[in-house]
Amino acid sequence: MIVSMTGFGKSGAMLADKTIKAEIRTLNSKNLDLTIKLPSIYRERENTIRGMLGNLLERGKVELIVTLECSDNNASYAINTPLLLHYFKEMKKAARQVEIDLSDNFFPDLLRLPEVLKPQTDEPDAEEWTALEKAVNDAIAQVIQFRQSEGKHLFEDILAREDKLRTLLVDIEPFEKVRIHNIRERIIRSLKDISEDVRIDQNRFEQEVIFYLEKLDITEEKVRLHKHLDYFNETLNSSGAGGKKLGFIAQEIGREINTIGSKANDASMQKVVVQMKDELEKIKEQLMNVL
Repeated sequence: MIVSMTGFGKSGAMLADKTIKAEIRTLNSKNLDLTIKLPSIYRERENTIRGMLGNLLERGKVELIVTLECSDNNASYAINTPLLLHYFKEMKKAARQVEIDLSDNFFPDLLRLPEVLKPQTDEPDAEEWTALEKAVNDAIAQVIQFRQSEGKHLFEDILAREDKLRTLLVDIEPFEKVRIHNIRERIIRSLKDISEDVRIDQNRFEQEVIFYLEKLDITEEKVRLHKHLDYFNETLNSSGAGGKKLGFIAQEIGREINTIGSKANDASMQKVVVQMKDELEKIKEQLMNVL
């Protein structure tokens, strides 16, 4: 069964005086694209967490945000003085540019800016590292469950469109038979338009028409298209179905549809081919989100 690359997971771990929260969002991407935001005291474990995400989520644009909340009311705080001064200078510079005066009581606002005021926490111990990994793993598990649920919806939609392609392929057959007669009549009319006195060697004419129709024959394309659709369906229902492999098969399906369209030489057949192309494009759009 296919799995979506879109997912969301959120989890937390409680300690005596801290709460660790992990939130993961994933979107579709050709490769694995990781963005990890950790509190500074957890930075040394970033590579470990990166490996966890890569091994379990495999592909997609993945964003992990870990936050740390201290529940101890007596926790001490430290001011990031260089960052505070940087914010102060930038605010003064911006004030001059917009020609406004800064009041003297905006210092509390500076303290509320990101990363200026941080709680002083002890270095993580083994228990805290275990809690961090558990929070991340639990969030990953939720993402995987979310992806599987989304994958079911993708599967049903893609399967319905694949079945529609088979129906449209059958719809071509009546027009395919009629067009042979139409093409033959069109050639005769064209010859008559040139001159009423044109004499036609019927044997030679029939040979040329057969040769021309053989070039427009789509039997091979239909057979190959059926095989591609069967392989697509088989892959879609397999346990190891992947978006890239299905995408490659969809490209082969597209080539056969395009060839049928180029050989159609009939307005009614072309309309059906356009519908087939439309369904295939919708399948390709869905496949972009398949893991």
